[in-house]
Amino acid sequence: MAKRISVLYLPASQKNLVNPWQDDIVTAIGDKHDLKIFNFNEPLAPQFKNVDLVIDHGGSVGTREMADLVAGKILLWQIVGTGFDHFDLDYWKSKKIPVSNCPGTFSAVALAECAMMLILMLARKYTMAREILEKGKMHEPLGREMIGLKLGIIGLGASGKELARRALPFGMKILAIDTREIGLEEINEFQLEFVGSPTDLNKVLASSDVVSLHLHLNKDTEHTIDTHRLKLMKKTSFLINVARGKLVDEEALLKALLENEIAGAGLDVYGQEPPDLSSPIFNLPNVVATPHISGGTDGTSRNRAAAAAENVNRIASGLEPLYRID
Repeated sequence: MAKRISVLYLPASQKNLVNPWQDDIVTAIGDKHDLKIFNFNEPLAPQFKNVDLVIDHGGSVGTREMADLVAGKILLWQIVGTGFDHFDLDYWKSKKIPVSNCPGTFSAVALAECAMMLILMLARKYTMAREILEKGKMHEPLGREMIGLKLGIIGLGASGKELARRALPFGMKILAIDTREIGLEEINEFQLEFVGSPTDLNKVLASSDVVSLHLHLNKDTEHTIDTHRLKLMKKTSFLINVARGKLVDEEALLKALLENEIAGAGLDVYGQEPPDLSSPIFNLPNVVATPHISGGTDGTSRNRAAAAAENVNRIASGLEPLYRID
């Protein structure tokens, strides 16, 4: 039988990221449990006293000091986010604190829509078109149609699949790489022209007109796209990154763009955030850049809040939480 438990929510420290995330957490949990909002201006220890479960916005709010306060007492540390490269998971594991996240399914549509937007903006040379319009000129530049272009999706997980669903109606041909075996059902659903493992990455890069990254960031995937792999890509191809900035060697990418080794890049994430806006990459006409907004939609906020609330209810009912990562 479910019981009331004490839940502490750690909101984002940046004011512009507080809502709708916090409001959606409050709504999703409702009055079933005792929910408190962490106050950054008050002492830590009293706020963590007798807390059963912590909900951490993005996984970036929690500190080792907080983990020390709840070790051996807390039932779950719930991250409201997908990636945990900025979360000190090894330390939480050393404290034997159960940790869950909100997997990619809860933000997949948002990421895929943003990736598709960047592809279209690059194909229609949006940055250049704006400059031409502001000069009072018309009917330029000449864009590219999507039909027949090969889209290499690197990581056919939740967001990669959603991108495939959106690219198919544009007439794009899909090539996919994943660490797991891609089944026949998916091959048929997404009309995949090629499926492969990470060992086939170079082949997909060389064959694709658009390359979109949908990988988790870890020691094995950092700088997946480097100088060597950028040289493998077509000179007419675009690189899209809505996943994690450090998947790409940004210095190598800038060099490739300046030397016309690839045709353009659509970037929503960066190795350092916020990025250094003095970098020449932000002034290139063949670059479309957005401020890490791919997962930032009302749908993602509601979906992740619902996932966190489901785990709160499971803990209250004595069940194992979903989406464990520890």
